[in-house]
Amino acid sequence: MITRRRGLQLAGIAATGLLLGQTTAKAAAQKIRIGWQKFGVLALAKQQGALEKRFADRGISIEWSEFTSGPPLLEALGAGSLDFGPTGDVPPLFAQAARGDLLYVGTYRPPSAFHGLLVQKDGPTQGLADLKGVRLAYKRGSSAHNFAFKALAKVGLTPKDVKEVDLAPPDAAAAFKNGSIDAWAIWDPYFAIAEQDPKARLLTTSDGIVEAWGYFLGNGAFTKANPQIVSEILDELRKVGTAAQQDIDGTAKALAAITGVPEDVTRVTLTRAGSDLGQIATVSDAALNYQQQLADDFRALGVLPKSLKISDIVWRPAA
Repeated sequence: MITRRRGLQLAGIAATGLLLGQTTAKAAAQKIRIGWQKFGVLALAKQQGALEKRFADRGISIEWSEFTSGPPLLEALGAGSLDFGPTGDVPPLFAQAARGDLLYVGTYRPPSAFHGLLVQKDGPTQGLADLKGVRLAYKRGSSAHNFAFKALAKVGLTPKDVKEVDLAPPDAAAAFKNGSIDAWAIWDPYFAIAEQDPKARLLTTSDGIVEAWGYFLGNGAFTKANPQIVSEILDELRKVGTAAQQDIDGTAKALAAITGVPEDVTRVTLTRAGSDLGQIATVSDAALNYQQQLADDFRALGVLPKSLKISDIVWRPAA
């Protein structure tokens, strides 16, 4: 039998627990930690302060961290150091294989020629078939990894037919410039910058070689605790992207200001075929099927350590 005094004690404990729970939930929603790269709608949103304005009335701040590629961004996100970020198609595969706590929460569609395969202008490589035996650089685990493999497969070559060099974009740019690598598979804006080098020659773009899919991912714990916030982030990014697509001149100027990429080069990235910054959505069946096929292909090539079921980590917002 519970006495009145004991009942009051229990009620006090329950009330304290409730207040602590509310404080914890509030603390979890007071900051959104976002990883970004030097391209796309997230860079624009950062430049405009769009997300800061969206959540200001709720006292939620935005913390930005810049990354040069998807793999380290997703490593941070999967470990709980970030809440939200964009990436190409390959990084989430390695992050899932490493058992990172992350979920696919949305998609974006980069231009069909978002990637380029560059070679030394005075080198012997004249076509894709000539890549056999060359030093081919790309960031392992990035979308350029997939592009490189698909470009090789187009002429019957495999990764074993080239000398693979794993380099992050800044290091690969330096290596390409000094001639220590023969070919480089890379994405915009690094692609557009390198393309300007008179010593570089474009062998092919990704147009017709790989499908153009990019993804937004959320930390699993954050997404499950804050589904409405994730939905609002996607909604705000869609608005920013749609407005940006209607003013390419202003968008090029704004992106150049935050990324440091020259305005004329930025314009190149924005006017490639299929470019539409407003193409942001939750994960469709088409996007899921593409990603599952990619995971199966990389497993078959022995690149992934195990088979993956992509649907296991796809977030579906409530109706």
